[in-house]
Amino acid sequence: MGRFYVRSTKGNMVPLSTVTQPRAARGPDVVTRYNLHRSVEVNGAAAPGFSSGDAIITMEQVAGTLPAGYGYEWTGLSYQEVTTRGRAGLILLLAIVFVFLVLAAQYESWTVPFAVILVVPIGIFGAFLAQWIRGLDNNVYAQIGLVMLVGLSAKNAILIVEYAKVRYDRGLRLNEAAAEGSRIRLRPILMTSFAFIFGVLPLMIATGAGSAARHALGTSVFGGMIAATVLGVLFIPVLFVVSEAITERRKRAEAARATVGVGRGASDRLGGSIK
Repeated sequence: MGRFYVRSTKGNMVPLSTVTQPRAARGPDVVTRYNLHRSVEVNGAAAPGFSSGDAIITMEQVAGTLPAGYGYEWTGLSYQEVTTRGRAGLILLLAIVFVFLVLAAQYESWTVPFAVILVVPIGIFGAFLAQWIRGLDNNVYAQIGLVMLVGLSAKNAILIVEYAKVRYDRGLRLNEAAAEGSRIRLRPILMTSFAFIFGVLPLMIATGAGSAARHALGTSVFGGMIAATVLGVLFIPVLFVVSEAITERRKRAEAARATVGVGRGASDRLGGSIK
């Protein structure tokens, strides 16, 4: 500081050290601002077995203990996750409804598609069970796998229901049609399902960059397809028999009401002619 000179009030040049006292101080090299407010950027990641949603909830709880005058905002992927929170279930529900409407139009029935749709929860249960066994969280990659399971689980059910429906419409008894459909379609169901299961197996054991995303997606689809295949071939014929029995019972009730209505009309006309 003594090498720097400044002009005094009398016009003389004096060393800067005569009017100042230097001392060491620490400060940030860069001051971060967010919306014109001084801020601190915090980056982190959830521990294994916990989702990013769990980490966000924990951070919100910690931020709630800050003194007055302090606040927080989410940015980047965390901001997108917070703004779309709770919509994964809606997307899954819309996928199931869409499949149901397509099947209702294909079979021209509101009850037969239930034999297909009710297999989907079996696949979803298998996906959650596999994730729980491996200690994984239900992140966005696992949720993508759940949406895939809607179509994959329905595919197996369609193979059985389609054949059983055709055989039943041709005059075969309901139980026999369901049993024959399950027996005939068992081989293609096992071949296609296990080919897909072994295809996603490398995702479950992946290593390196991005392996966590592959583990989540592969485990979800792997567990869901095993449950939908093993349990589905047992429950699909039962669901088909129940749905068709409900349909036939409703048709017989409607036919009985129509017969009673026609009989009453004929008796009224007969009574009028006797008079």
